[in-house]
Amino acid sequence: MTLYDVPLHALTGEDASVGDYRGKALLLVNVASKCGLTPQYEGLERLQKTYASRGFSVLGFPCNQFAGQEPGGPGEIAEFCSATYGVTFPMFEKVEVNGEGRHALYDELTRHPDADGEAGDVQWNFEKFLVSPEGSVIARFRPMVDPESPEVIGAIEAALPG
Repeated sequence: MTLYDVPLHALTGEDASVGDYRGKALLLVNVASKCGLTPQYEGLERLQKTYASRGFSVLGFPCNQFAGQEPGGPGEIAEFCSATYGVTFPMFEKVEVNGEGRHALYDELTRHPDADGEAGDVQWNFEKFLVSPEGSVIARFRPMVDPESPEVIGAIEAALPG
């Protein structure tokens, strides 16, 4: 199974998959509305606006596994993201990123190590995985890495198609 084959649901409930974004560089992020890192939505949205026309998209995956920081339902999450941060990038239904209920997408993503060579569980909200236009995980950035940091921007720019 590849990342493109994992079935998902959009935040609005429709069937979806990462494969819907085949051919683009993607930044997959587990997000939460009530986290100290929630302001990272601003940087993620700026990345979306800056690079979308060049074959890039952020994909947001709400997760309530870290201190219950994403308690709302799909409508509440959508309203919060839109009203508070003007989020335009695709959002998906809540997933579990760790443990026995870990979503199949995160089974694949968490196999990839970060810059220190550490693979395994997601540490907290706003962990970021960069996926190539061919569907391979090419970088992993831990939650405290700002989405607009030089290492993230450099990796995105290197991954953009053509």
